[in-house]
Amino acid sequence: MTRFAQTGPSLRDPYTADPQLRGWLDRLLGEDGHAAAKERLANLSAEVVGPLRAAHHDAETHPPSLTRFDAWGNRVERVDTSAGWQTQRAAAARHAVVALPYLPPGPGRAPDARAAWGPGARVVQHALLHLWGPESATFSCPVAMSDGAAALLTQAGVQGEWLARLVCTDPAVAVTSGQWMTESQGGSDIARSTTTARPDGRGGWLLTGDKWFCSAIDSAMAVALARPEGAGPGSRNLVPFLVPRYAADGHAPTPGLQVLRLKDKLGTRAVPTGEVRLDDVAAFPLADPGAPGLAAMMTLVVVTRLHNAAAAAGGMRRGLEYALSYATERTVAGGRLADNPLHRATLGGLAVDAAGAFALAMHAFALLGRAEHSDTAAAAELRLAAPLAKLTTGRLAVASASEYLECFGGAGYVEDTGIPRLLRDAQVLPIWEGTTNVLSVDVLRALSDGAGAAPLLHRLTAAADAAAHRLPGVADALAAATRRLARDVATAAADPRDPKVMAGARELALRLGHALTAALLLEHAAWAAQRGDERPALLASLWILRRLGQADVSADLHEHFAQLT
Repeated sequence: MTRFAQTGPSLRDPYTADPQLRGWLDRLLGEDGHAAAKERLANLSAEVVGPLRAAHHDAETHPPSLTRFDAWGNRVERVDTSAGWQTQRAAAARHAVVALPYLPPGPGRAPDARAAWGPGARVVQHALLHLWGPESATFSCPVAMSDGAAALLTQAGVQGEWLARLVCTDPAVAVTSGQWMTESQGGSDIARSTTTARPDGRGGWLLTGDKWFCSAIDSAMAVALARPEGAGPGSRNLVPFLVPRYAADGHAPTPGLQVLRLKDKLGTRAVPTGEVRLDDVAAFPLADPGAPGLAAMMTLVVVTRLHNAAAAAGGMRRGLEYALSYATERTVAGGRLADNPLHRATLGGLAVDAAGAFALAMHAFALLGRAEHSDTAAAAELRLAAPLAKLTTGRLAVASASEYLECFGGAGYVEDTGIPRLLRDAQVLPIWEGTTNVLSVDVLRALSDGAGAAPLLHRLTAAADAAAHRLPGVADALAAATRRLARDVATAAADPRDPKVMAGARELALRLGHALTAALLLEHAAWAAQRGDERPALLASLWILRRLGQADVSADLHEHFAQLT
């Protein structure tokens, strides 16, 4: 008896096979700017489909372990990780995934990204993350925290060895950072934090307390929140501190630091995540300990939230690639799955959602780059765009991952195909750096702060007006949604603590996220149409008709399947 063996999905080159990525790079960087990035992107893409994919598998199948004591009872707190995890660590440094936006040329440093791309260095960084993140065994997590730590150290004026090593491209020198914020009694409610900081009498500080969810616990340093002696209650009086993970020899744990256990998590299994106890652990303040410091910590948090959005968008695109490949190989009811009208409509809808998530994440990174170059308008827009990008893409990623598993049928539920990981890893995205509800409350705060929703509403109105001639039905749907949002935003901004406003915060935030995505897709479509490319207009139209107009576009998704995917 001959046993049937199904051909599994293959992976195309993620750079050359992604017209949306390449189109946005052309628009945001200019053709010369994109050309300057091509070699870097192509080199990383080639590794993603080769050695990094193998390293990803190795790290996923060999999770980290913790050894607290050696054979003689000495405390060692050693976290062992796989060879694949170390390969990903080296790749992140070599490809400057963290370093790119920070340093001019020099030994062990990235090329002068600031001269080549200016604020657009963040756009190139997002492209790197988009290519690499889905095959990184979630090493994108310590990369996110390291980027956030580098941004915080840069803002704090700490230009010493720690910053130099965070942004180094020599794997033998580069380090990563953890992020120790949450505690068991509070979680996202960091106002309840009990970790304290006291002067050591020699110009330094000592931290005492327990931290509950400490990702990348193998990192050489971490940024921890603590309440200095004499500081008032509440979250605003917390201050970020740099905590060296190891003693001066680089191997022994920092005195007073204990890793209590590693977390047994649903997903992101290759990432060593632990619980930490601090007992008079030496630390260095990254903001004035005598003043409220949470605002300084938000420099880090904004960066990591954008990385969360990048991980969502990248994972959605990679899941789509696998599902498309499988559909061309799988035969159902006498024909290819890729020729089945219902399946084509399903995959087409997933392609539209992936395009929307990408637009949000790329836009947020572009705003971050401009804000870091003293663009006050970009900074004002980022205040609302950052939580919207994070919460919207997180929700999209989980819904899409569930669909991807369905696309594989029973094989999507079997661990050794690697497909279930798509859903397990996606589920962290609406949780880490704030759940959907936590981010929705932050959106309410943003609506009543500074410029509020004015930049977003202006973008929506301009996009609808610009599309009125070419895509009248689509423009009408966006304009109608904008009018409703303007009314509801005004109500929310007037009294964000009103119980009715709070109860509707999630729905309002997601509507804002979907509308912002619509405007971004239309902006890109207008640019692409001038170059004879109508695919972006199709993506924008289908996104708006589905998400804002609540229309059934299944027939269009089937008809335009090849163009969408």
